[in-house]
Amino acid sequence: MATKDQRAPVIIRRVKKGGHGGHHGGAWKIAYADFVTAMMAFFLLMWLLGSTTKGDLQGIAEYFRTPLKVAMSGGSGSGETSSVLHGGSKGSSKDDTSAQVKVHRVTRRTPEEKAREAERMVALKLRVDKRLDESVRIKPMRGQIRTDVTGEGLRIQIIDDQNRPMFDSGSAVVKDYMRDILREMGSVLNGIEYRVALSGHTDAVPYAGGERSYSNWELSADRANASRRELIAGGMEESKLIRVIGSGSSISFDRDNPNAAVNRRISIIVMNKEAEERVLQEMGALTASDAQQLTQQLPGAESLQRPRATVVMPDAGK
Repeated sequence: MATKDQRAPVIIRRVKKGGHGGHHGGAWKIAYADFVTAMMAFFLLMWLLGSTTKGDLQGIAEYFRTPLKVAMSGGSGSGETSSVLHGGSKGSSKDDTSAQVKVHRVTRRTPEEKAREAERMVALKLRVDKRLDESVRIKPMRGQIRTDVTGEGLRIQIIDDQNRPMFDSGSAVVKDYMRDILREMGSVLNGIEYRVALSGHTDAVPYAGGERSYSNWELSADRANASRRELIAGGMEESKLIRVIGSGSSISFDRDNPNAAVNRRISIIVMNKEAEERVLQEMGALTASDAQQLTQQLPGAESLQRPRATVVMPDAGK
């Protein structure tokens, strides 16, 4: 008879469920869900790329190239479209039209377009010179009027003369003969399709109070505005003026003698389309429609058979 110690060992058998390769498990569902999510994200990306404008794509690319710059300074991370604010989101207020930031670049002209417009400016110079030469009122002061063609357009400078000053010393009151010149000039400029910039210049003789009080800066600006009023009184439309500034004595006509009388002058620039577009951009006033309109106003392909004239680039004696 067997004792307790001699009993047979007890064998426990455990049946493992799911022994058919996990056919009834849930792991495959997770993998399938990940695959569907990835495909949905891919098609969403393709749709966004297909419906996004070129300006937006460039802005997004700029953001990823220099994210810190865009974040700190606004940048063009949201593109260059006319409906998107520079570095921000779409506006929603009633001032959206005026609040749009003007980010359009100056239209590039081909060398042929630049040459044609330079020819038009030369022809304009000859036309203005002829009109001034024929004017009875201007003839005695004709030597004080200089015209030349620069990179900005036609430059007309009315130079002060020691014996015939345009203004009294330290004054912005226009002399009678200077008034005749400006009013005749206003009549001439009114028949020109280009817009005009006006600047006043003084000599380098300082005021007794120095630059902290009324100075050559204020005087040149006051003289430019006095000239503007006379141009308009002469018949020039006010809408033709694009900029009126005072330059003080910062740009001398005679660099070697900054106190000379010739440095006291009024400069009138009949601006070509490229210079006009650049000024509008600098002032933040250039819209997409402005740029398109200026581009459409470029000279045509017709050649102008005009007498040759010297074309000079702008210098410090502007």
